[in-house]
Amino acid sequence: MAKPFAKKIYNSRSWHRCRDAYIKKRLMVDGGLCEECGRQQGYIVHHKIMISEDNSGDCDVVLNERNLKYVCKDCHDAYEGHGAGGHGKAKPLCTFDADGNPISLREIDRKT
Repeated sequence: MAKPFAKKIYNSRSWHRCRDAYIKKRLMVDGGLCEECGRQQGYIVHHKIMISEDNSGDCDVVLNERNLKYVCKDCHDAYEGHGAGGHGKAKPLCTFDADGNPISLREIDRKT
């Protein structure tokens, strides 16, 4: 979820045009594959330099295609500050045994 200062950017006509043009370009290059893993379809246009309050007015950061990457959700969520909880890819809390019973993966539930 975008931070409050970035919502104005992501809702702007300029960003929508920039994003749409970048996706169109990537579709022409390789069918829109993730620029990170190259295995999955792109899902989101990611800023290589993260938008901050300090650089949010800098078009070279916000609207420059050299600062963009079209990536799949898995790759995007693995970036620092992205994904569940804002700390990268979320780790599962449990797994399941052969009978379908949950097995906790949380440290607090591990018996020592």
